Amino acid sequence: MELIEEQNPRVTISLKMLLDLAKKAPLVDLSHKRIRAGQSGEYLSRFKGRGMEFDETRIYQPGDDIRSIDWRVTARTNITHSKVFREEKERPVFISVDARPAMRFATRGVFKSVQAAKLAALLAWAAQLNGDRVGGQVFNEYGCQELKPASGKRAVLHFFNALVKPKPSTQIDDIPFDRVLLRLLQHARPGSLLYIISDFRGLNEQHEAYLAKLARHCEIVMIHLYDPLESQLPERGRYRFSDGTQELTVDSGDKSRVQAYHQQFQQRQAYLLELSKKWRMNLLQCTTTEQAIEVLS
Repeated sequence: MELIEEQNPRVTISLKMLLDLAKKAPLVDLSHKRIRAGQSGEYLSRFKGRGMEFDETRIYQPGDDIRSIDWRVTARTNITHSKVFREEKERPVFISVDARPAMRFATRGVFKSVQAAKLAALLAWAAQLNGDRVGGQVFNEYGCQELKPASGKRAVLHFFNALVKPKPSTQIDDIPFDRVLLRLLQHARPGSLLYIISDFRGLNEQHEAYLAKLARHCEIVMIHLYDPLESQLPERGRYRFSDGTQELTVDSGDKSRVQAYHQQFQQRQAYLLELSKKWRMNLLQCTTTEQAIEVLS
């Protein structure tokens, strides 16, 4: 008789876990009004809209925007024509999820990778419920996998399969954040609502140009994931940590080291906040101990 090992939901992402979150989707606020209401004016995201799609060309009418003139048709017919656009009914919602090795960590609650998958699932279900198209990106130590936004539950399930079983590639090294952002520039369409869920390890000032370009055409929400230990070391003592292969011992009795550790985290938080204000993005903070739905509702 074959024994099937039960998966630990605190460390492992399962398809059932993501499917079960569908019932909580109505509570998710994709407009993020709560975030904006609590921040200063310069922190608000620009409304990018759902994107515009070409509909037809017609004869120019008084009041038409001259930037919409169709010069090719005008030259061919000797009559001024304008391009007419219609608003896309379905907004692309693109969800980028960090699944690198550093995300498979937690001292309390669930692994950062599990929390990221839960947040992504709630956002995907909410977008599908709202009639939006759902797509995304999953990046890990093997590379990036992008899924083109599509409508319906099939698109959501396709995205979930990528979260549960990321597609392997030939790459072995940890993918740098600049490559992640560069690929987002290639795959996230203008007018998209773009979520980036990560602990943002490796993100620095050199990558701001990519974020700036994304922010010009997409509404961006950064969700910063961290374990409580990353913000505050435990009380005085010696603690041993292991990833199953390597071990690390931390002595929290060294006051100078504890202070430097805490200051480093505060600087990281301040940098992400400054970055979000500078490029008018939304920033959410989420620990491994919080309920994902409470962060998004």
